[in-house]
Amino acid sequence: MKINKMYIGIFLLLSVIEVIIALFVHDTIIRPYIGDVLIVFLMYSFIRGIVEKQLKLLPLYLFIFSTLVEIAQYFHIVKILNLQGNQFFSIIIGASFDIKDILCYLVASLILLVWERFKI
Repeated sequence: MKINKMYIGIFLLLSVIEVIIALFVHDTIIRPYIGDVLIVFLMYSFIRGIVEKQLKLLPLYLFIFSTLVEIAQYFHIVKILNLQGNQFFSIIIGASFDIKDILCYLVASLILLVWERFKI
């Protein structure tokens, strides 16, 4: 396995940005929308950083995964798994369903599909 330092660097930068957003930004644009777009970029950069093989459909896979997590939120998966007392899992999995989150994941995935298509 060969680590792609550029993508790992992007992953680390996006991780810091996501933590800053989660801790300090309490608005109606950046936290709910930009944060959701960035999380798809974060997952993409992590996977691209550790997987050497070209994954042309990775943005699609990430959209499906993100949508499934959002649907799990609709069914209160945190409660079903009895994790509501665990702040880490409550934050990672999320607790509230919002269709707008799925639209943000779609936007991010479409941006990444274009990136995959035209990157040099």
